[in-house]
Amino acid sequence: MTRAGQSRRKTGQAAAEGPHPTWRVTIREVAEAAGVSRSTASRALTGNGYVATLVRDRVREVARGLGYVPDATARHLRRQASQSIGVLVSDLSNPFYAGLAAGISQQARRRKYTMMLADDGGSPEVEAEAAEAFVALRVAGVIVTPVSAQISDYLARHRIPVVEVDRQFAAGDCDAVVVDNERAARKVTAHLLALGHRRIALVIDEMHWTTGRDRLAGYRAAFADAGVALDESLVVSAGWDVDTARIEAHKLLSRPQPPTAVFAANNVLAEAVWRAADELDLAIPERLSLVSFDDVSWMSLVRPGVTAVAQDAVALGEAAISQLFERIQSPNAPARTVLLSTRMVMRGSTAPPPPAGR
Repeated sequence: MTRAGQSRRKTGQAAAEGPHPTWRVTIREVAEAAGVSRSTASRALTGNGYVATLVRDRVREVARGLGYVPDATARHLRRQASQSIGVLVSDLSNPFYAGLAAGISQQARRRKYTMMLADDGGSPEVEAEAAEAFVALRVAGVIVTPVSAQISDYLARHRIPVVEVDRQFAAGDCDAVVVDNERAARKVTAHLLALGHRRIALVIDEMHWTTGRDRLAGYRAAFADAGVALDESLVVSAGWDVDTARIEAHKLLSRPQPPTAVFAANNVLAEAVWRAADELDLAIPERLSLVSFDDVSWMSLVRPGVTAVAQDAVALGEAAISQLFERIQSPNAPARTVLLSTRMVMRGSTAPPPPAGR
């Protein structure tokens, strides 16, 4: 019996006995079973080079029958290049990051690249572990929503192209795709000031990354533009998840002099404020106006709908992967930052502040 025949028998035994096959079918076995040379089998399976249609179809049918799976790692080692990209985001349970990954995945498939997706949970330690894994797997490039400056520097030292997306640590040294956070935050805060609000709280998760820092700057700039004094005690750091942020929002809204409006710096914080207002029986917008940075599906489903800054997460992902492939093709080109626009979606969650004493 040929080794290919033995392989088929072993594969059958593995199917009967459990999920652990005794060995992996090789391209040599496929070639033997199809009655062609190894190089012909390779061309038929990869589509690289000419093979007669009947031969190609026969080889592929034999490969399917044997359960042959190409050894991507070996192929990458031979080429010294990978057909995969690494993608590292901060929280896949957040619809923003899920949309970002979807935009990257769609464009990667079009270019016949696979996407290796990781979630660091906002942890620099997990981020570093993922970066090491990407290097070990010889990915062609990495798209990252960075939580530290170290990841881009580490990957650059290993000559792996990097695109920072959503936030930026290595401006001028690394490609990036971001939105104009400051301008958008300035616009929504100005909207609340124009309605007559003066006690406008900013509920924010962090103030050191470019996202939080720029949204805080836009919030403060709107007060300066309007000539209105800002009460810094209304800038509240509320954590990273809905439950923690809801507790902080509850404290904020229960103050002796509570805010009449809240600008939530992302969709998670907006949900926390919405829940806290409901618990305290603060009707929106009659007693509390609410705006959010990030527009996600629940904001258009509740009543009233939530006014929000909409940034297209899928478009961010698509722009990031386009920039990554430009970098792969032109490794010595100057670093570029792509700035995408946002739009303000007006719904029913804002109104003039309630009369004093209510």
